[in-house]
Formats: sequence, structure tokens, C-alpha cells
Amino acid sequence: MKTAILTISTSVAAGRNEDTSGALLAELAGAAGAEIVAREVVSDDRAAIEAALRRYVQSGAALVFSTGGTGLTPDDVTPEATRAVIERDAPGFAEAMRAESTRHTPMGMLSRGVAGTAGGTLIINFPGNPKAIRELFPVIAPTLQHAVATLHREPGGARGADGGHAGH
Repeated sequence: MKTAILTISTSVAAGRNEDTSGALLAELAGAAGAEIVAREVVSDDRAAIEAALRRYVQSGAALVFSTGGTGLTPDDVTPEATRAVIERDAPGFAEAMRAESTRHTPMGMLSRGVAGTAGGTLIINFPGNPKAIRELFPVIAPTLQHAVATLHREPGGARGADGGHAGH
């Protein structure tokens, strides 16, 4: 599963902070079977985020994980940029991550991260906090290979009566 990691952080992009969130996300994704083909840092700028996401979709990445820019501050624009790129929502990922996050802190409900597909790419927004990434990645990890396989299934291909999701 070719995977790109996109860190959204003005301070990291400016070299003032280290990209610990992106590094952890890459490590966890790799352990879950992903092949990390790209890691990039962009500022909290909607146009820059959209451009990076579109570039990874066009490059054929199966997965794009972003970290950062999902909160309530005015420069947290990752969800808006992601919505501009995705063609179909995949809300279960963000819902499951928020549910797990609120088990650890009530502040988890402040995350506005989204998930969806564009072409053959699944894009998932993670918070920018390494602790949150460590808590939340295990929630989605078991679904990734199946999600990618389903996303790349040919339209009208062989499926069960329930759309190919029995027992999953």
C-alpha cells in the first residue's frame, strides 16, 4: 500500500519545530504494512494542503495520512482542504477516531478531521499531537488493507450479495 504522509504545520515548515507527528505516523503506518513513498511538510495554508493532496492522489498513492490542522483555531484548515479534494466521504474513520479520542480526553471531540476517497486514494486526517496519533492509529490500522483492496476493486466486479462486506 503506497502511502504518503503529509504534515500540516507552519512551525515545522519554517524549521522551528521537528516533525515528530509525521515521523510517528510513518512509523505506525509502516508497521501496519504500508510502504511510505513520500513525507512532506506544508504550512497551515489551504491551497498548499490541497495541492499536496491532489499531487499524491495523481501519483497513485493508495493512502494519504495527514497530521495537523484539524482543530478549532482559524488556521486549522486541513478538513476544508481535504473536503475540496475528496470525491466521496468515508466518515467511519473520523467517527471511530473521535470516539476513541474522547475515551482519553473530552478534548477529542474538538477534532474536525475528515476522511474520504479521491480516485483510488483514501485520505485520512489525524490530529497533530503524537500522543493522539499513538492512541488513534490502532483504531484504523486493521481496516487499511481491506479498505485499499475494496477501493481498487473494479466496478461491477465479483461481490457478495452485501457488496463484498460479509464477515468484515
